[in-house]
Amino acid sequence: MRKTVFTVPKMDCPSEEKLIRLALADMKEVDLLQFDLAGRKLTVFHETEPVLLLRKLAPLNFGAEIHGTSHMSELEETLLLTEKAKASGNEKAEIKVLWILLAINAVMFVAEIAWGLISQSTGLIADAMDMFADAAVYGISLYAVGKVLSLQRKAARFSGYAQLALALFALAEVIRRFAFGSDPEPSYMMVVSLVALIANAICLVLINKHRSGGVHMKASAIFSANDVIANCGVILAGALVSWTGSRIPDLVIGFVIAAVVFRGSLAILKISREPEKAHAT
Repeated sequence: MRKTVFTVPKMDCPSEEKLIRLALADMKEVDLLQFDLAGRKLTVFHETEPVLLLRKLAPLNFGAEIHGTSHMSELEETLLLTEKAKASGNEKAEIKVLWILLAINAVMFVAEIAWGLISQSTGLIADAMDMFADAAVYGISLYAVGKVLSLQRKAARFSGYAQLALALFALAEVIRRFAFGSDPEPSYMMVVSLVALIANAICLVLINKHRSGGVHMKASAIFSANDVIANCGVILAGALVSWTGSRIPDLVIGFVIAAVVFRGSLAILKISREPEKAHAT
């Protein structure tokens, strides 16, 4: 068995990681993938030529290049088998946590969009879209367990379109309220965002217990950490609305969060389409 390390300059978030996994999912010669998002490196344990792996990655346009390849020793292969067995044993616990994460994000999506409309806050509405985006990712992760690659892609595509529609709705709300005016209620913004912050903090605590596990848990940790930042942004925007009496801080944070969700939806759609294009060529 070989171990090949790729440098992937444009791989900087779980969306790209998921895309790479789907691109290589139909290669039986690939035994295990290890991702270093911070270092933008991918390590592949495989039994094929590295150039064939590179051909699979090339259509994604992430700038993947072979950094180095080597044959594994018997000791390294034994350690690899141990790591795979450990990951398999943690799968049931990870699935349980993913269900909890899905439930928390789904409940907060409904709560935030309801209170966002009541309080006329684009920040809360956009943050609700962010909650939906996370719930969609967790839902795909759960649905993908034991499913063939084609069904995983269909689930990702459906989630991507739903997330895209909601992101456009949030962006339209920002534009509409900017043009026709709004009167966001800062106390609702801060209180609801504080509840969402607590919910995301609970998610982080649950995830950190399994962060050494599979891609879903590592991706979930990054998503929840980003959510905490978004929650703090809405709380700050609420404070600024209260202090200045202007709706601009609410519109700004709403636009930023909605834009992030929009970008995420495009990444998910890319996940569901690019591998098919690669096979077509």
